[in-house]
Amino acid sequence: MADTATQVIVIDAPPQACFGVATEFERYPEWASDIKEVTVVERDDEGRGLVVRFRTAAFGRSTSYTLRYDYGEAPQVLSWVEVEGDLTSRLDGAYVFAETAGGQGPATEVTYHLEAQLKLPIPGFVKRRAEGRIMHTALRELKSRVEAAHAG
Repeated sequence: MADTATQVIVIDAPPQACFGVATEFERYPEWASDIKEVTVVERDDEGRGLVVRFRTAAFGRSTSYTLRYDYGEAPQVLSWVEVEGDLTSRLDGAYVFAETAGGQGPATEVTYHLEAQLKLPIPGFVKRRAEGRIMHTALRELKSRVEAAHAG
């Protein structure tokens, strides 16, 4: 059975800025601490990453997975499904970008959904720690990157 998690954060930048950073896959290693390498395997007609391979640090080792992105609801939603993974059999999710009132101007409420299923059983506390790191990277490190880029 897959584990699901959802978290929300507000980023002080418009939704398009958040979407832009989230789709610059090759730049993830610059700001996402656990992501070591990204390769865009296939692009859509607009040049956006459609099939993307990631190599990350997880559980004290390197792991790889490939995701297929869906731009059907862009730029409000960026969703994906796993097409291949060495530790995971499912790593499906989405970012949902909704405009909201910010303190200094436009802001975005970003909701991050993730559904993950590991190929091998691991203890619950290890799974929760890994989930926390994934959520931290997906939201807090995204927030830092977007706000720094938007301010500059």
